[in-house]
Amino acid sequence: MTPDHHLPNTLGRPGFSADREPVLRITPGTGETIGFETTDAVYAELDQHHDMAQLQAPINPVTGPVWVEGAEPGDTLAVHIHDIRLTTHGWSVSLPGSGALQHVMPDGVFARRCPIEDGVVQVSDRHAFPVRPMIGCIGVAPASGTNSTIMPAHAEGGNMDVTEARPGSTVYLPVRVPGALLSVGDIHAIMAEGESSFVAIEAQGTAIVSVDLVQGGPALRAPRIETAEDWLFVGLGDPVQESVRRGYEDAFAFLVDEHGWSADDAYAVLSAVGDSKLGGPTGSGDPDPLHPFAAVGAVTLHRVPKAVLGG
Repeated sequence: MTPDHHLPNTLGRPGFSADREPVLRITPGTGETIGFETTDAVYAELDQHHDMAQLQAPINPVTGPVWVEGAEPGDTLAVHIHDIRLTTHGWSVSLPGSGALQHVMPDGVFARRCPIEDGVVQVSDRHAFPVRPMIGCIGVAPASGTNSTIMPAHAEGGNMDVTEARPGSTVYLPVRVPGALLSVGDIHAIMAEGESSFVAIEAQGTAIVSVDLVQGGPALRAPRIETAEDWLFVGLGDPVQESVRRGYEDAFAFLVDEHGWSADDAYAVLSAVGDSKLGGPTGSGDPDPLHPFAAVGAVTLHRVPKAVLGG
């Protein structure tokens, strides 16, 4: 599909901040679509130089921000993901000091260009997989300061790296500042759950979204995602048990406070079908400056099947 508005990746910058001037203003609820183009420039540089010290392009810039008319603190932004269009290739790379497999990979930077053709990505000479495009980094501006677009993930979104941020899904984000200031980046051609490498198969592409505004709704303390089958509640906490607890608390409140269930029913149903899993590897707390890719805390996801809401 062709979006009503196209934002080129030359507008990409690291970080989410209320100080950033909006590049587009839209009215929510109109169905207008916005194409956020992202970039793979840093991965091409890694392939060229195999040296982090020679990088000129930023890691994980986000395109935007977009001002949403009428959005005020306490509201919720609903971002509907309609399509993600990829270019001709993706990248598999290793960043020294990052990812679960850093201790078993050789020293130095690994980089591999992965061709994409006819909806298939070639990740090795022997292995090709249908693409499953998704948005790794999506968020709005915090009330103060700057949220990272690398790590950690924040209540306002950010680099959550969850596979459910894909076409057909809606990402709900808490509005902290007037206009919300939505930005999008870090498209993946395909990513395994948990993102063992910290970078997946990165790709340049264009995410096409539209925006609705939920005014005066429940105050979100973390993002939530709606798919065709499920509601998913993002948990953010340190250690991982705290992240799990917070995600389940939000799922419980969704059933009790927003849908009028009894506490007993919510407790029993979540015990039966409320699955949880680890999200992306970016953590929930600021990393040690000496180890900028070492996650603190965890991102988790907690599922409420839509089927139970009608029962």
